[in-house]
Amino acid sequence: MLRLILRRLRPLSGPPGLLSAGTECSFSGSAPELPAARVRSLFLDFFREKHGHRLVPSSPVRPRGDPSLLFVNAGMNQFKPILLGVADPRSEMASYRRVVNSQKCVRAGGKHNDLEDVGRDVYHHTFFEMLGNWSFGDYFKEEACSMAWSLLTEHYGIPADRLYVSYFGGDSGSGLPADEETRQIWLDLGVPPACLIPFGLKENFWEMGDSGPCGPCTEIHYDHVGGRDASRLVNVDSPDVVEIWNLVFMQYNRELDHSLRLLPQFSVDTGMGLERLVSVLQGKRSNYDTDLFTPLMHDIHQRSRARPYGGRTGALDEQKVDMAYRVVADHIRTLSICIADGVHPGMSGAELVLRRILRRAVRFCVEVLQAPQGTLAGLVPTVTHMLGDVYPELHREADRIMDVINENEAQFLSSLQQGSRLILRTLNRMDYKHGVFPASVAWSLHRDLGFPLDLVDLMLEERGVQVDRQELDRLIEENQKVKSDQQAGVQSQVVLDILSLAELQRHGVPHTDDSLKYQYSLQNNRYVFPACRATVLALYDGQTLVSEVAEGQRCGVVLDQTCFYSEQGGQSHDQGYFTRDSLQDVLYPVEAVVQAGGYVVHQVTAADSLKTGDQVQLHLDQVQRVSCMVKHTATHILNFALRDVVGPSVQQRGSHVSADRLRFDFSVKGSLSVEQLQQVERCVNDIISANQVVHIRELPLQTARRINGLRTVDEVYPDPVRVVSVGLPVSELLDDQTDRQTSVELCCGTHLLQTGDIEDLLIVSERQMVKGISRIIAVTGREAARAREAGQVLYQDVDSLSARLSNSVPSCIDSAHRLAKEVGVLSDAVDNTPIPQWQRRELQSRLKALQRTSNTIIRKLETREAAGKAQALLEKNGRKELLVDSVETDSLSVLMKTVNQLSAEGPHSRVMLLAHQRHSGKILCACQVPKNSSSLPASDWAVAVCNHLGGSAGGSALVAKGTGSSDDITEALKWAEEYARQKTQ
Repeated sequence: MLRLILRRLRPLSGPPGLLSAGTECSFSGSAPELPAARVRSLFLDFFREKHGHRLVPSSPVRPRGDPSLLFVNAGMNQFKPILLGVADPRSEMASYRRVVNSQKCVRAGGKHNDLEDVGRDVYHHTFFEMLGNWSFGDYFKEEACSMAWSLLTEHYGIPADRLYVSYFGGDSGSGLPADEETRQIWLDLGVPPACLIPFGLKENFWEMGDSGPCGPCTEIHYDHVGGRDASRLVNVDSPDVVEIWNLVFMQYNRELDHSLRLLPQFSVDTGMGLERLVSVLQGKRSNYDTDLFTPLMHDIHQRSRARPYGGRTGALDEQKVDMAYRVVADHIRTLSICIADGVHPGMSGAELVLRRILRRAVRFCVEVLQAPQGTLAGLVPTVTHMLGDVYPELHREADRIMDVINENEAQFLSSLQQGSRLILRTLNRMDYKHGVFPASVAWSLHRDLGFPLDLVDLMLEERGVQVDRQELDRLIEENQKVKSDQQAGVQSQVVLDILSLAELQRHGVPHTDDSLKYQYSLQNNRYVFPACRATVLALYDGQTLVSEVAEGQRCGVVLDQTCFYSEQGGQSHDQGYFTRDSLQDVLYPVEAVVQAGGYVVHQVTAADSLKTGDQVQLHLDQVQRVSCMVKHTATHILNFALRDVVGPSVQQRGSHVSADRLRFDFSVKGSLSVEQLQQVERCVNDIISANQVVHIRELPLQTARRINGLRTVDEVYPDPVRVVSVGLPVSELLDDQTDRQTSVELCCGTHLLQTGDIEDLLIVSERQMVKGISRIIAVTGREAARAREAGQVLYQDVDSLSARLSNSVPSCIDSAHRLAKEVGVLSDAVDNTPIPQWQRRELQSRLKALQRTSNTIIRKLETREAAGKAQALLEKNGRKELLVDSVETDSLSVLMKTVNQLSAEGPHSRVMLLAHQRHSGKILCACQVPKNSSSLPASDWAVAVCNHLGGSAGGSALVAKGTGSSDDITEALKWAEEYARQKTQ
């Protein structure tokens, strides 16, 4: 408490010289509006120039080394190392005391997800800017409140009578008192008591997570109406009274047992959304009416066929035109910021969320605003003009942002048209005119065309229809179970049996022509795959060949030709769907592709009836195919690199490539060393950087086997066979025209045409499966880059921990245990996070050394403490044959060491010590007896005492320990002594 009082007496500090901006903004309407750029700069300048804060640039929206977040969603994310006390002491961040910045934030996906609300109202956003100031062990509550009040009322000119302040009112269940100190600070600043409102844990106690720094917060709210008592509208989601600034006072640490401890260093973390602040200062009830959005609204109107933006919501917004304006304006800001920071639309994690945002924007742009294709990317220059000065990466990446948006828009529009036709066709069926849309169709749209389910809901909502939610949930759960079964190795494929194969051959059904799977090309650095039309030659229902299958029936489909790759050679099968010529809008998803006796069997759950003779169009999932091609070519290069680095004894013992990673098993005496792992990666990435041509040629098997340096595995190869060579034409290898070594293998898989498309390769795991066989797991492209980044973050964390231990050895057991716990947590992160395997080995070695050091420190501290306690007990009791007493300690280890030392001083003594944990009622017990104490074994003594205390114990005849519970330590000591006397009399 004294510390808090001293902080309150400390005067505000910082250089003078910033002029008040109160005259720039008036709420009477007589003065011009304060532009958003000026609002931002005024905030930054106020703290930097007037109060000595360091201006720190915004971090990228992709979190660095924080897998708990999809996106940076608050200003404090980049300062977590300081708040958690793990910042590298040699880093610039460790010197931060007063900081101010404007942070790019995205709230879409994950815990904080505003995506579904954007457009429906006038204040939700996926991207926003968070203005914030921080104190790390510098000023605290009084200065933070004073600066906030001064900025709002004096510099921004907001009338004080429109502001209301909430503060933490305490929580009896948590034993937390009300934050009366903050309340008094606000009163001293002139806030009327009626405008100070207490709230509980949910509203006014901020926590980083289940454990970690936390503390009370105070929020400043603004009343748009004014001239009234609006205190009852605070924190009730009223659009008239809105929160504008949150000031968090981090003074506690939430322990793993949920208890609270005061932090050694208090911090302040404040956050104020720029968009909302600008709406207040410009006198707007809608963020979209401020100059952060009006240039975009004007640009959208110029590029579309829609009426001008009118700011309507709900039923007043006919045809949802105004909602579309808001969606597009918000989403193009998010897309521009994310792509500039290296997050591209994709298939998982943050990339998947961004893909949903882009597709939602495209749909509103095209269908509602009736804007031509390319409109969305055409808005990027406006975003760059508005935000580029404060976030210069937008200027640098503008062209790339537009290219990414245009490419993804073109892909989606094709799917959107087909999906819209499918929805309309389904709605026109008589069976579905009762307001419930079939879940199977919605699921097909999501699974096969990549439609977000919320987008399906939106399109149906406009027509007064809802998806059968119960059935949809069942399909989702079923799909997750199938994936789990497949991962667990459960066989779920429909495979032709021997009788059906014989029947096909008897009827003269030709083998499937699957040569189209190899007929792709590279055009303008993009892989182009051929169209494929086919005829249904046979249908297999899992037991026999049939001529027709009904809707919903699972079956195997044999076609005369296919462009789908069937699972073989360690490469996953292709994914996609096909459509019937007579029913173009019905999708038949291909769930698996297998080969059987020369026939390619497409496993399908029929979305409608299907019969032999039907003409179908095949649609390949090109993203999944290219991902497999990347991993397969990378596997070949990895195989070559291993032989080059480790030696010719390396032999492939298995492999598997899928869209997300590659696995490679090989013979080697032991695990690769750190140096070997680094050399292998370097060799692979040198070949990738050289962007070598991948040559593929079909040859007679015997001819192919004559190639020098050919790599084969123990399997049956077709004849003729495909030869895949990296960097050298197969003809040169056949004619022995070169002595150069390269990757050349017999392979039936699909491959890249140039190595540069791999981008990067990183080994994230290497371990011996059985003696003499190692398994490598590797990732490529962006996954590799992310793993490198995570590795660098963990390296810095280990470096920081090592430096802290070297510079300051813990002087007490509690701090030593906390250090050991940090080592354990960091060890778990290093063991389980995808990072370079060579780096994992180095970090694991360093952490083991740190663990040994911390354990040694703990043992020394415990021994020293035990010696002191033993000496005190000897002085108190002397040397007795029976010594039963209590000591003050929270550590069973210290208790046991104290017993050991007492027994060493009195070899013939029977010693038992109890330690009472008053906060929990728990009692620790430890005892030791002489070797000849047959009448009172230590284990019997400890078990009896701990059972009496409702606990348990264990040990040997000489030493034992245990725990129990009691509020009366004196009674427990008497009982333990009496038990021993009875046994030894």
